[in-house]
Amino acid sequence: MGKQKLKTRVIKKDVNPEWNEDLTLSITDPNVPIKLTVYDHDTFSKDDKMGDAEFDIKSYIEALKMNLNGLPSGTIISRITPSRHNCLAEESCIFWNDGKVVQDLCLRLRNVECGEVEIQLQWIDLPGSKGL
Repeated sequence: MGKQKLKTRVIKKDVNPEWNEDLTLSITDPNVPIKLTVYDHDTFSKDDKMGDAEFDIKSYIEALKMNLNGLPSGTIISRITPSRHNCLAEESCIFWNDGKVVQDLCLRLRNVECGEVEIQLQWIDLPGSKGL
């Protein structure tokens, strides 16, 4: 995102890896999409790009700004449908879960024959940050 880059750990010998990692980005401009790129890991040569995807966080940020206290956990706030303009493989729901706004996304990788990545967005306020 912008100049920020994060990297997960390498998972070896797995064609369907599950990372289950938390990665934190500092959001300075919610209009800038987040770009995700998947690479293989090569020991003696450059890692090969295996696809990429971009996703918008504008709808998620809008949901964060709503006063949602008192909603039952599991309430769907909004839905984003797949289109030519996003990398969604299926409908993405933004929902209220245990006092947090959460979004699950299944992203179809571009520039590759096939592949999908599932991610979940959650907002955290860091001490000293200016917040939304």
